[in-house]
Amino acid sequence: MSDIALAVIGGTGLYRLADLRDIETHEPDTRFGRPSGPLRVGYLGAHRVAFLARHGEGHSVPPHRINYRANLSALQAIGARRVLALNTVGGITARFGPRALACPDQLIDYTWGRVSTVCEEGGEVLHVDFGEPYTASLRNDVLAAAATTGTPLVDFGCYGATQGPRLETRAEIARMRRDGCDLVGMTGMPEAGLAREMGLDYACLAIVANWAAGAGPQVDEVITLQDVLDNVAAASAHLPGLLGALLDRWSEARS
Repeated sequence: MSDIALAVIGGTGLYRLADLRDIETHEPDTRFGRPSGPLRVGYLGAHRVAFLARHGEGHSVPPHRINYRANLSALQAIGARRVLALNTVGGITARFGPRALACPDQLIDYTWGRVSTVCEEGGEVLHVDFGEPYTASLRNDVLAAAATTGTPLVDFGCYGATQGPRLETRAEIARMRRDGCDLVGMTGMPEAGLAREMGLDYACLAIVANWAAGAGPQVDEVITLQDVLDNVAAASAHLPGLLGALLDRWSEARS
């Protein structure tokens, strides 16, 4: 399936890809085990796209139990070379309020205990360059597609990846702000690092679902799941147009 133009990994609240048609379902096994759920492969316009729900389609896999290696390996095995990660996140700094879309360029890993390399079982040890954790060319294409469609998208920003599944304390968010984080999520790592080891182009499209603890105008605001889902749904309304423009951009470049 080398004709797959893009693989999309969906996060919390994103269990299917709107407008994906003529869907085929693949349930592969990989040398790292089973992915989070079935791969849905279909068409957006004239472009063949693969979709995988990171937490499973019933949101049954918590962040620290996701088999990130199997997810990426399964997508790679069906021919995906570009991966756009949709990550539901909390906003820490002023530009990243609820319902914002962002394309971060940096990240800090606060997770622990997760299998974070394809080298775990031996063989050649890979020391990949990770100074720029997201693929610059893919980020630039996402930003250009957003500009073409008039989609409001915040360029740059630092994603802080925490362990989860609980949300963070105010003190933890204050520390992350001091560290330079603009966004907080639970699944940005080891996914980005593994993609680099596997030679995949990888970028993050972060969907801000809520203010992180203590970061919003209401310091004592309580975050509810319904608020998160409502904000994700509102921000996700931009995705079909942005993805269509992104795919068309690559088609035009080939012609």
